[in-house]
Amino acid sequence: MKYYIGLDGGGTKTHCVLANDKKEKVYECYGGPANFLILGTETVTQTLYDLVKESMQKNNVRYGEIEAITIGATGAGRKSDADRLESEFRKFCQSKDFKPKNVFVDSDARIALEGAFSGRPGCIMIAGTGSILYGKDIKGRLYRVGGFGRFLGDEGSGYMIGKKGLIAVAKAFDGRGETTIMQNLLFNASNINTPEELITEIYKNNYDIASFAPLVLQAANQGDVIARKILDEEVEELLLHLVAIKRKLLLNVIEVSLVGSLISNPNFFSNLLLEKVKTKMPEIRITSPENNPAMGAVLYSVNKLAGLI
Repeated sequence: MKYYIGLDGGGTKTHCVLANDKKEKVYECYGGPANFLILGTETVTQTLYDLVKESMQKNNVRYGEIEAITIGATGAGRKSDADRLESEFRKFCQSKDFKPKNVFVDSDARIALEGAFSGRPGCIMIAGTGSILYGKDIKGRLYRVGGFGRFLGDEGSGYMIGKKGLIAVAKAFDGRGETTIMQNLLFNASNINTPEELITEIYKNNYDIASFAPLVLQAANQGDVIARKILDEEVEELLLHLVAIKRKLLLNVIEVSLVGSLISNPNFFSNLLLEKVKTKMPEIRITSPENNPAMGAVLYSVNKLAGLI
């Protein structure tokens, strides 16, 4: 029997799925993060190989039975970076006496799209630490909106929401802005209560800016006007992503699957997004993903070998 391995390498964890040639999931396991642009290819290839090895050993699958391995990784959106990870992964496997027949590397967004609609036209909107909108038309052509990273984009993301929340706190400390519930939430979570402490945490201690986003949501739930304004602005930014992809896809009805902790789970932000899509963009149909991204990586392998993508 032939087997396929799909790997969804994210910024916090990696999900691995082993499937048979009937596209049935046989086994799944999890490992550490796989952002090779930050962690380096040596660390990430070890993580990926360990998951591949575990899935094979637990199911008595031999090397020769693995038809293809697809890695969807954070940071692999550019071909040069994807090629580098593929090359390093192959070399690492060969050092373990494993020469995989086919190895494909693409972005985590790409495999999420393949999984969400099982290869059909549609879009995925990702809003976690970062943000991007990825779509495929009826001819299989791919389009992206956003995904420019924290310096040039990531609108509607945890990073942007967290950043705006912390800016509001900084202004409140100075008296340049109104008092906000977010001040107390920041103090309770991180013991930050002065401008000096905030500056030190951000610029010296590498405070995780995106980690403040849940506190912005919490403040909004408690009626904080400033927090609600931030979330409203960022929802509008995500709507701009949808407007742009609509122009590219030229479809009367566009199915969109929501991916990422900010918008795939019920909360103040996701509820506001759904409400605005419903009232402002009735041609957008929000749907649940049919498969998770790791299974999407498996489908990517199958479709790639069949010449469908």
